[in-house]
Amino acid sequence: MNGNRFGRLFQVTTYGESHGEAMGVTVSGCPAGLELSEEDIQRELDRRKPGQSMITTSRGEPDEVVINSGVQDGYTTGTPIGMVIQNKDARSGKYEPYVTAPRPSHGDFTYSAKFGTRNWGGGGRSSARETVNWVAAGAIAGKILEQHGIEVKAHVNQIGDIEAPPVTFEEMLEHTEENEVRCAHPPTAEKMRERIDQYQKEGDSIGGSIYFEAQGVPRGLGAPRFDSFPARLGQAMFSIPATTSVEYGLGKEAREWTGSDRNEDWEFDESGDPVPEGNKHGGLQGGITTGQPIYGEATWHAPTSIPKQQKTVDWETGEEKEIQVVGRHDPVLPPRAVPVVEAMLSLTILDFMLLGGRVNPDRLDGEVGEYDTDYHPSSPDNS
Repeated sequence: MNGNRFGRLFQVTTYGESHGEAMGVTVSGCPAGLELSEEDIQRELDRRKPGQSMITTSRGEPDEVVINSGVQDGYTTGTPIGMVIQNKDARSGKYEPYVTAPRPSHGDFTYSAKFGTRNWGGGGRSSARETVNWVAAGAIAGKILEQHGIEVKAHVNQIGDIEAPPVTFEEMLEHTEENEVRCAHPPTAEKMRERIDQYQKEGDSIGGSIYFEAQGVPRGLGAPRFDSFPARLGQAMFSIPATTSVEYGLGKEAREWTGSDRNEDWEFDESGDPVPEGNKHGGLQGGITTGQPIYGEATWHAPTSIPKQQKTVDWETGEEKEIQVVGRHDPVLPPRAVPVVEAMLSLTILDFMLLGGRVNPDRLDGEVGEYDTDYHPSSPDNS
């Protein structure tokens, strides 16, 4: 099975299944000299982990990360960083009825048809449980971006037909983590929570979307055509399970705008550099970053694991069956997907920063050839 690696220079390779022994990720290409601890990673994992509230799965996973390579005395060494998160609360027995009777709209049948076998516990490799690896890697990328003045943030802007009004970046930073829905507009968050509760009581689920934004990204990142910034960002976002659309700038609204309305005239900024008058393009022109904020939206369909009666067929017995997907599942995906979106945006930006020579791939201080550094281990003989 291919497709387990993301990134060109900042490479993230993952392994693990929903109900396997552990989830794991290897990060190759992280420069040396980054101060990094398990607490830095854990802080982000705690935002994604299950059991946070009544609108998330009740699966009791602590998601405690262990860094087992690539860090010495609290600093990255430039070698691959290995991280492991143990699965503590897997209950595969509830999935036995679906081994040869695929659940509606899941990856059960397509995995079996492709490989002739599959790990069926909890959906195996197709489960969104695997995104725990992405958030761990994204935490490292985020720390590096912070040192270059780049901030990434996201919030839930729509659940079902309840949509939040536009919010500022500062409002996202201030309010996103204040409520269980992770909506940066508190009055709308209350309405969203009520709607989620309604579907949960009915044994159903609901979809939604996330608005994301990155500030401080320099101009000039991205290579036209297949390595354009929006192309790679789209790949990153569409990799997240249940994503149905990804937009940047005006997104699908652009189909309603004339060229004269969407086009933005050029002017000089305070430094004498040409800049567009607005940012309807979402910080991207010609597939390359403009230096303005990058923003967009990603949409998720409703979770497919619901307790309502559904129909399937058992290819082993030839029977048609009525099934109820019992277990511990989220009634809505965006609240827990916010840190995943931020992680994938951070990973995409950092990879382009490395590809564009904005970050030294060997070491963060850029002093290649220098060995006597603040972060080099001291000899025990000299103590």
